[in-house]
Amino acid sequence: MVVIRLSRGGSKHRPFYNIVVADKRVRRDGRFIERLGFYNPIAKDGEEKLRVAQDRLSYWRGVGAQASPTVERLLKQGATQAPAAAAEAPAAA
Repeated sequence: MVVIRLSRGGSKHRPFYNIVVADKRVRRDGRFIERLGFYNPIAKDGEEKLRVAQDRLSYWRGVGAQASPTVERLLKQGATQAPAAAAEAPAAA
């Protein structure tokens, strides 16, 4: 089965996660099929915390890939924060 999950990177006490599509049998940080985005849990105010390629995410879900519970939670949080961020952005003149 193909899963959408987090793959840890970064160094000690500075985690950084890639959101990847991988075979369920492969270890967490091992081989993956495609990188969809990233999650930075310690991002500062000006930095981007979560980025996901929505078109690729919908493709992989369409062909049967299952997202891990953590990725599902992050995607829901990102979806609720995106409209709020768009409302705060100033209109271009």
